[in-house]
This record gives sequence, C-alpha cells and structure tokens, in this order.
Amino acid sequence: MKIISHRGNLSGPDPKQENKPSQIISAIEKGYEVEIDVWFKDKKFYLGHDEPQYDFPFELLEKFYTKLWVHAKSFDTLNKLKDIDYDGNYLNYFWHQSDDYVLTSKGYIWTFPNKFLSYNSICVKPEIQTEKVFLDCAGICTDFPIKYENNL
Repeated sequence: MKIISHRGNLSGPDPKQENKPSQIISAIEKGYEVEIDVWFKDKKFYLGHDEPQYDFPFELLEKFYTKLWVHAKSFDTLNKLKDIDYDGNYLNYFWHQSDDYVLTSKGYIWTFPNKFLSYNSICVKPEIQTEKVFLDCAGICTDFPIKYENNL
C-alpha cells in the first residue's frame, strides 16, 4: 500500500511548512510519496494550497516526479501539466474541488473522505474516515504518514 504524505506533512497538519520545497524533499527522503498543490500563474509554477506561495523549483519535479502526486489548483495549471506530460507517462496529476472521485493521469481513483473505496483507490485523509476500511485500497494520502506506516 502506498503511503502518501499530504503536502509534505509527516506528523499532522503544519500549515506553515506544508508545500514548501524543503518539506516535500524531507518527506520523500523519509520514503514517502507526496501530494503537492501546484499553481501555474504568470508563466511560472508555484506551490501553495489556497494561493501560489512558493516558487516551484522545476528540479524538484524532474528529480522526484515518480514520488509526486500533483494536485493542479486551477484549470490553467491542469492544462499546463497536460502540455508537459504530453504522452501521459511522466507525471501523476489531477484536479478536483469536492468531487467524490477523480481519476489521476496514472489511472488511480483519488477518493474523497468517507466514500467507497476500491483496489485502485487512494483514500484521502483516512484519519477522518468514519469507517476504517482502507486496507484494501491502493494507498492513503494523510497528514500522518509516520503514524500509518507504524500501524499498517
């Protein structure tokens, strides 16, 4: 099962550190894949949840693309990611707002909390699931990857 760090968090939500390049790299170095929030604005990529906050060093994408789950935060960002990933074999990206399910570019089902899961689902934030039935899915995306790694 994949354990994906939500925005680079390791032991709980940390709004001051999440989506920072250093935090993302730290989570990857600890062995986790990482969901990141990406914006494309003024011909540049940025990281940040509610708005572009940090420059997105393209080296991060080039070096760690197999470990990143790229959440496009705008329609323009989604289109730019598709342009970069013209053959669909490079990035794993997606866009959603509050959809129950969304298919990532790599074919995973990104699943909103408390929705039915399948063998190909990524359970988002299992810590808020009302039923703890995520062991048969492809992975989890959590603010607590260390805790889940120790308990799975």
